[in-house]
Amino acid sequence: MIQDKDFTLRLIRQLAQALEKLLLGKPEESLMQKELDFDSLMKDIFKTDFIEISSKSKEEIIEIVKLRESKDHVDYYEMLGNVFMFHYKAQGKLDFADKAKTFYELYLQTSGIFAMPIINRINELKVALN
Repeated sequence: MIQDKDFTLRLIRQLAQALEKLLLGKPEESLMQKELDFDSLMKDIFKTDFIEISSKSKEEIIEIVKLRESKDHVDYYEMLGNVFMFHYKAQGKLDFADKAKTFYELYLQTSGIFAMPIINRINELKVALN
């Protein structure tokens, strides 16, 4: 069981880092390949795909995260913020922007880290949502 948790946490960090590179405009491989990787990582992490996760409310997603170990919440929130930010930029759906903003804010609250790139994304999302 511990190995499964470690594996899942590595997948979460891998997905968060890949999305971070895309959001910073530094993709290393084609976007199509990244999208396929994202889908398989989402299925490995949440046992479902992005479409199903994105159809849930913010509160439902937060409850899914709360079922995980509390020390891992920071990684989940960062990854979810990046996932929703990526899909917001690709599709322009305000629901994705709202979810990205929420998860980035939860990331900052739970981590206690002052992350200027995250703060800048939150401000960008606030402008889009107003």
